[in-house]
Order: sequence, then C-alpha cells, then structure tokens
Amino acid sequence: MARPHIEPFVDRDISFKRLDLKGIPHGYNYKMLSMDEDTGACTMSVQWDAGYRQPPSVCYSDLEIFIMDGTMKIGDKLCHKGEYLFIPRGVSMPNFSTETGCFALVMYNDTEPHLIESDEDIPGANRSELIQVQAYEGLSWEVPTLFPRTASGCLLKLLRFDHKTHAMTFLYTMTPGFRQDNISYHDCAEEAYHIWGSSWMMQFGDLPTGGYFWRPAYINHGAFYSEHGILGFGRTDGELHNHFHWNPYSTPEENAHRAAARFIRQKPELHKWLWAHGHNHIDFEYPHDVYNLESENERIHSHIHSELHKLGITHSHEDS
Repeated sequence: MARPHIEPFVDRDISFKRLDLKGIPHGYNYKMLSMDEDTGACTMSVQWDAGYRQPPSVCYSDLEIFIMDGTMKIGDKLCHKGEYLFIPRGVSMPNFSTETGCFALVMYNDTEPHLIESDEDIPGANRSELIQVQAYEGLSWEVPTLFPRTASGCLLKLLRFDHKTHAMTFLYTMTPGFRQDNISYHDCAEEAYHIWGSSWMMQFGDLPTGGYFWRPAYINHGAFYSEHGILGFGRTDGELHNHFHWNPYSTPEENAHRAAARFIRQKPELHKWLWAHGHNHIDFEYPHDVYNLESENERIHSHIHSELHKLGITHSHEDS
C-alpha cells in the first residue's frame, strides 16, 4: 500500500471519468482517490450507471467494495448501501448488475483495475477468505479495544482483520461533539473516506462528506473535533497502534525514531534476538511466507505480472 500522502482530498470537487480498460464493461465511472504508481493498486469512488451489467469475473488482486448508495445485484442477492465485500485475488464472483445505479468505494489492493471474465476460481485462490457482510444492519458498534485508546465517542465496526499482518478494514463514527486534544501517528499506512459528516483536524482543517485521505506511517494528525459527528470507512495496512504525544512539529523521521525507541524499551529481548539472527524469519504457523518485506512484495507482484502477461493485460513494469 505504498502511495503518496494525500490529505485532505474531497471527491465532490472532481468529476467522474469513464473507466475505459480491457475487460471493464461500459457504465463503470470512477474518481481516483489514491494510487500506487508502481503497481497500479488504487482506491476509487465508483458510480455504476443504471443498467450496468458485469459477467462472472475474476481478478489478480485482492478487491474490496463498499456500497454507499443505490443497489447492486450480486448473483441472486440484491445488495443495498452498507454492503461490504472482500474478494481475495483469484476468486470468481457471479454476475453484477444494477437497475437504478450504484455508488461505492472500490479498492484494488495489488494491481491496477481489471476484470477477467470467468466463472471459475484461479488455481490457488483462497475462497475461505471471501467476506460479504451487511455492515449497517448486520454489525453492532463497538468501543475500540486498541490501546492506547482514542477519546470517548469514537466507535468501530470491524469489517475485515488480517490475522497475519493485523491490517484492518472498518467503519468508524465520531459521535456529535467528539473531541480529542492530543496528536497521534501510527506504524502503518491509514486511509479513510467520509461517507457522511464533517470533522476538523489541526494539521489539515475540515474534512466533509466525500472527504478522503491516504496517510503513510509516522505522519502527525490531531487534535480532532466533530460538531455533528461523522460516519467513515477506514483501512490500515498493518497494526493500528496509537503513538500519542503533544508535539505538532515533530517530523515523520523523528516519529519513526521515537516508535523504534519505544519498541526497544518495551520488547528488549525480541530486539536483541532480531539483531543476533538477521532479518529473514520463518513463522512456523506460516512456513511458506517470507518475512522480509521487499522479498514478499517481489514474490507477489512477480506472480501477478506473469499472469497478466498471459492474458495480454497492460500493466506497469516500474520497480517498486
């Protein structure tokens, strides 16, 4: 999820464009919110026109969809606003169609947008990781269990949790009058979109309905305030730990040094062990994974690019 810092951005300020790519049916319109220029991975707000039809299809990227307005029929199920899907790469999905139009967030996590017509899973696809849930009606609001905790009045609905990386996808709300007066940063990238409502942040000002940010690790944000409350959609690419402090002028590099110092203080034996044994580690629970970030990214994208070549789909060859 390596993308430049984008904050604040409001998608209401730009017009939809037609997504004109091989395999994408007519009636697929988008606003680009953020993109990884090396891989094409991106987050878009998407408007599917009334009458849009999409055959059974598959793609070589994990795909997330959150419906914000309108309806979309997926197979035999009519999905309304609040429907969330996580579609693992290689998992085939049935027909998509909408009679009245549909507005959604769409996230390609590994590659540029593409669809390949197919009613069969790609060999090796993990269908057990498929998630489809009605978040508005089927999930309850919860007080975050993250520690250190945010101020009272911030609630979550967890949509997806990656047990290996602790990456999360979630809905969140700030209740009317929510206020938090300290500053925070995280060890992970964080993105969010305001489905409804406006909040204020000291560094970046007001973020209204349609507001969006992509915030890399170690960037200060806060204090916060929301007069009337907000409903938002958020994601991280790793564990969301709140590093709270009171210095609005610290740099991302200084924040990273502080986070490393805290890690050494709090986990001294693990820190010593890491230095003594190098940096390529095998997890007995996941023996086929390579816990060297560069090697893992290279393995994933090498496979994806190989498969896209076979299908004749244009894609980037820039080094990550």
